[in-house]
Amino acid sequence: MRIKSVFSHSFEKYGKVLTGYDVTDLLKKLDDTTKKPDNAVIYEPGDAGLESLPIAKEFSDNAYGGMPIQVGYCNGNNTKLNCLEWHRGSELNIPSNDMVLLLAPLQSVKNGKLNTSAVEAFYVPKGTVVEVYETTLHYAPCNAVKNGEVSKEGFRVIIVLPKDTNTEKPAIKEIDFEDKLLWARNKWLIAHPDSSEAKAGAFVGLSGINIDIAKAK
Repeated sequence: MRIKSVFSHSFEKYGKVLTGYDVTDLLKKLDDTTKKPDNAVIYEPGDAGLESLPIAKEFSDNAYGGMPIQVGYCNGNNTKLNCLEWHRGSELNIPSNDMVLLLAPLQSVKNGKLNTSAVEAFYVPKGTVVEVYETTLHYAPCNAVKNGEVSKEGFRVIIVLPKDTNTEKPAIKEIDFEDKLLWARNKWLIAHPDSSEAKAGAFVGLSGINIDIAKAK
């Protein structure tokens, strides 16, 4: 797998880089107030400290056109794909460390199935505000790869989403096939059989290798 850039033409079908936002204070608070596990990944849908900053309202008003949002984070160390998810509404990713995103088009999912050969890797420099479209499959970020080596510094990433996304799954009656894939509120997920999510009961929809960016270039 070759790692491309979010500034490349290849990324345009998955999302875009937003400019004009000053994320200095946001990333400082992220670094100063949140933990970063050495051998795991943690996720918090909404963080009161991050949401208290003025930029949170800017994201709500400008990036989401006045819709309610949540500002949380995803921190840790990770090199594997494991799962892919999607939401109704775009997601903003803003890393305080360089990172890699593993992405694929939702249009390629057929009956909840996707071969991991459809997945592409994109390098995101720290401080970049990346919008990931709702039609883009994604999951936990990965450590950056520099000079062929996986960075040991891990990542801290701001995650902005429509409010209440990734919180408790609603109790629903299955109507459409996609209902089988609902894993949390506004979170549809397909898992690789090797993942802990699959062992916890998530829909197994990924075939092929469980991508490990430690083997990417």
